[in-house]
Amino acid sequence: MASSSGPALNEELQCSICLEVFTDPVTTPCGHNFCRTCLIKCWTNTQTCFCPLCKEKFSKRPELKINTTLREVAQHFKEKLNLGESEVFCDICDGRKQKAVKTCLMCQSSYCDSHLEPHRRVPRLKKHTLINAVENLEDYICQKHERPLELFCRDDQTCVCLSCTEGEHRTHNTVPIEEESREKKNHLAKRQTDVHQMIQDRIKKIQEIQHSVDLRKRNTEKEKSSSVELFTDLIRSIERCQSDLLKMMEEQQKAAEKQAEDLIKELHQEITELKRRNTELEQLSHTEDHLHLIQMSSSLNTRPHTKNWTEIRIDSDVNVNPLYRALTELKKTQETLNEKLNQTGLKFEQKFAVDVTLDPDTAHSYLILSDDGKQVSCGDIEQDVPENPKRFDNSCVLAKQGFSSGRFYYEVQVKGKTEWSLGVIKESIDRKEETDSFLRPEDGYWIMMLTDEDHLVACDNPVVLFPLRVKPEKVGVFVDYEEGLVSFYESRSHIYSFTGQTFTDKLYPYFNPDDNDEGKNSNPLIITPVS
Repeated sequence: MASSSGPALNEELQCSICLEVFTDPVTTPCGHNFCRTCLIKCWTNTQTCFCPLCKEKFSKRPELKINTTLREVAQHFKEKLNLGESEVFCDICDGRKQKAVKTCLMCQSSYCDSHLEPHRRVPRLKKHTLINAVENLEDYICQKHERPLELFCRDDQTCVCLSCTEGEHRTHNTVPIEEESREKKNHLAKRQTDVHQMIQDRIKKIQEIQHSVDLRKRNTEKEKSSSVELFTDLIRSIERCQSDLLKMMEEQQKAAEKQAEDLIKELHQEITELKRRNTELEQLSHTEDHLHLIQMSSSLNTRPHTKNWTEIRIDSDVNVNPLYRALTELKKTQETLNEKLNQTGLKFEQKFAVDVTLDPDTAHSYLILSDDGKQVSCGDIEQDVPENPKRFDNSCVLAKQGFSSGRFYYEVQVKGKTEWSLGVIKESIDRKEETDSFLRPEDGYWIMMLTDEDHLVACDNPVVLFPLRVKPEKVGVFVDYEEGLVSFYESRSHIYSFTGQTFTDKLYPYFNPDDNDEGKNSNPLIITPVS
């Protein structure tokens, strides 16, 4: 692990595991940096490799390569931290040794300020090469000629002594080590500036993204509040409407009952009067008093004064048409609102439309692709195609475009087909393996298919069936990589979503036109522009 002392470390050059300046820094696939030794130790005795900082899991152990630019910047930073902090002691001092201030490459000794005095005064010693005091003096001496490493060979990229330039490095491009050091420092300073600018750019981008998220959150809260008020008013209106409807129905029922009561009372009165008339007629028909019979017959012979009850009835229908119509309109409004919400979601996802073309290197040998890579159908004759490890042994083809982050959306025309399969799959699946009908998320497939039983099938676990009255003509596929979401749409309506998925591989759009079925399923799958 790295070690350092002195002032607080620069955060950009600090390993988050050992909290020291990077030593041999490596970069994980998620973009974070660690000391190579620290990361290897972190992954020791574990089956799952993950980023110690953001916890992202990797399907297989990444190949760790040292980030040479970051290593140079970190080394330069360490040198700046350690400048003037020599722990080397004078080789001449007796008793209590003083700290050395310089090391002589010619004498191969280190000197404190007092014992360095001859090198400042004696002409012969003044020609010696002095450097800041170092412990590892052998690193500054040519092991072959035991002379100071004063030159740099640019052909072999190594430090050499004067004797080396008279031998194997005689014809090479050599410069004084101070000149090469200045050049490398300038290069490192430029690299450091570039890296610092990259860091600042990314910090700025983080701030932009966070600002966008915060702004969207505020807008969402505002819209949520407005929506809550709207739906609260709507619910209250429905409750009032329901109360008024029930009250009206009760009032109409009471009115009908009162009308019926009055009519029945009137009918009872007429029945009583008619019974009395009937008794009189019967008595008169049996009388022997001829004079009385003649006198009474004229009055009793007239029709009684009764109501014509033929057209009089109580309406059994409940007269709530105005309110019923209002509720019906309210239901239609709700259905329209639901449709608009679906369309709004789809319009959002259509913003991430991508241009997808089919990859002939992945196509099964019976599939026929159009020249523009936008159509695929299944033929009756096997095509003469070259061997390719990317090619499937199953009747499908992938898009050329793969996605390992972000969101994307594309649409496929399926009009006139009796069977098909669409969706996305992970890159690392076995393409030479025979598979069953239903390929599920745990297999690396997120698929929707149409079967010959006229069912749409979401190949989830368990499988989800959607009975159809009308077959879809166009299907949209939307993927949100970070959210673990795969959604399918048809005629602006949402069909099904795979949610809560974890994607680690690159995802590729998947197309399977299914068998030709003697021409019944000959129509191609067509990738269409998103409108």
